[in-house]
Amino acid sequence: MPINYPAVLNLKTNSAPYSWSDREVMLYALGIGMGSDPLNEKELQFVNEAFATPKPLKVIPTFASVCVWGARPGIIDLNRVMIVDAERDITFHKPIPVMASVTADARVRGVYDKGKEKGAIIQNEIVVRDGTGEKIVTIVSSTFARGDGGFGGPSKGEGEPHRVPRRAPDGSIDIPIRPDQSLIYRLSGDRNPLHSDPEFARRGGFPRPILHGMCTYGLTCRAVLATYAGYDPSAFRRHRARFSAPVFPGETITINLWKDGDSISFEGHVRERQVTVVKNGQTVLG
Repeated sequence: MPINYPAVLNLKTNSAPYSWSDREVMLYALGIGMGSDPLNEKELQFVNEAFATPKPLKVIPTFASVCVWGARPGIIDLNRVMIVDAERDITFHKPIPVMASVTADARVRGVYDKGKEKGAIIQNEIVVRDGTGEKIVTIVSSTFARGDGGFGGPSKGEGEPHRVPRRAPDGSIDIPIRPDQSLIYRLSGDRNPLHSDPEFARRGGFPRPILHGMCTYGLTCRAVLATYAGYDPSAFRRHRARFSAPVFPGETITINLWKDGDSISFEGHVRERQVTVVKNGQTVLG
């Protein structure tokens, strides 16, 4: 049935409880490929708590995208086969702890109708708070519902994307994606069979299962960590990006980066297919 607009804007939940431990933190890091080189001690700090010389386990900033997996303002009846991630924008109010019990407030921030044949954008906001009520992160997520346009809502109002500089990149990094990366990443919460079942992927119009958009998002965070953030997750203040094309497990994604003060712009490309898969990316460091 069509999206019920504007009633959908009233959907929200408050103070839903969630928790995580170092197990979830390390599983997420493995899910975005950290530790692929078991001798890279900079990456091992995100996937290994058992050093001969004690070292604190680090939390990848984009763990925020799965730390309260399942938090949502309510149920919107959408064509599940046709749903993909469109954008994420996470603001970090304080470093993410290795272990925590938290609450999440979720609301529908906006719903945009791109047309009957062009789909819809659903934008949600989730605020994660610690036990004292202080904000840890604010997550703005945009979902592209390819089969749910034409419900009569507004077509514009999502906000302006970040503009990537037009000059040549200041740096770039290649990140190979394991053929089984989606099967590992899905254990952090997103069990959508679009990323694991060949038959389901074909029903969605893809030749084979695609990588989770949120896994691609994590790869862009890895790129900034390894280049301009010095593997320091506490340096992140904001991380946002739009997903412009699917990525397939087994490919290599090239992240091009531009540094302007504390603002790091980035885009992602898959050389094998000559396609841009991430656009309008920005990390704000501080």
